Amino acid sequence: MTSFVDEFVSLNADAMSLKLYSTTAQDVERALLKPTGNLSSLMALLSPAAMAYLEPMAQQAAALTRQRFGANLGLFLPLYVSNLCANECDYCGFSMSNKVKRKTLSQDELNQEMAIIKQRGFDSVLLVSGEHETKVGIDYFAAILPQVKAKFSHVAMEVQPLETVHYQRLAKLGLDAVMVYQETYRPYTYAKHHTRGKKQDFNYRLATADRIAKAGIDKIGLGVLLGLDDWRLDALFMGHHLQYLEQTYWRTRYSISLPRLRPCTGGITPKVELSDAGLVQLICAFRLFNPQVEISLSTRELASLRDNLWALGITHLSAGSSTQPGGYVHPSSQLDQFEISDDRSVEQVVSRLKQLGFNPLWKDWEMAWINQSP
Repeated sequence: MTSFVDEFVSLNADAMSLKLYSTTAQDVERALLKPTGNLSSLMALLSPAAMAYLEPMAQQAAALTRQRFGANLGLFLPLYVSNLCANECDYCGFSMSNKVKRKTLSQDELNQEMAIIKQRGFDSVLLVSGEHETKVGIDYFAAILPQVKAKFSHVAMEVQPLETVHYQRLAKLGLDAVMVYQETYRPYTYAKHHTRGKKQDFNYRLATADRIAKAGIDKIGLGVLLGLDDWRLDALFMGHHLQYLEQTYWRTRYSISLPRLRPCTGGITPKVELSDAGLVQLICAFRLFNPQVEISLSTRELASLRDNLWALGITHLSAGSSTQPGGYVHPSSQLDQFEISDDRSVEQVVSRLKQLGFNPLWKDWEMAWINQSP
């Protein structure tokens, strides 16, 4: 089966890095004239030279976002169903060696969590778990998905990579989207941070998006954990991945996430620090490169920064999040995957969105809308 792995092996990271860091101001100016769908332009807009052009990049990105998405910002909430994990990843609070209490939600506990999420107004949920395929695998997901789909119009998952046949099974049960983050596109760095478990297999994870698309899932989310390696180069690799997927599986929708490395139990410090200005550059560069891609922003970022980033290219955001199983019914920080920076309530975030002229969107998706006959 062909996949992005076949294209990835042809990409020369050293050559890409050399071009990225030798980009000139003239290259950036040319990129600003024709950024859409142009990987050379994306490289220029991600380069250090582009930092001097943040203002025109931000203006173009904001205009493109409003043109494509209006003033709408979709709201979703992560629902952590388990923190069991069979992997050793030194940046994650769920890593198997961390001495934290492990929990997997029962169906009754899941119902309690969903009741609170629905009470807060959400109709889009992201199911999240650690990666433990024997205890929290396809059978568990298939058992809870109908229960979740009965409550929410849009259901996405961020769990361990699965086989195509498993994604097909979940699609029949109503799964709308799958988020799968490569963490880093640098194999050496990937191996350094993933030292035990199935997640050690770099290529298997890299081909996951192909398996999701082949299963007919409507939307695929890509992402890298910014700080594990050179964020500029990782972002450029993700741009190549995104373009490959759009050209190969053009019926599928795509989103990206740009999470920065955050403190957690047993966590590490970033190898390459990503400043707030750098995050602005990333968001603007991807919006100019791909005007239709959805870009989500989590509560990892400070409230003041999130407020300023929304206009630049963000289309979806979480609010009032918990990063632990059972965290909406029993809030605590003992089981968290990572620290949250924007701890405002849903009501506070929605109020701020409206103050800034945005339209908080609780529902923008229903599978029946695309299944109806003309």
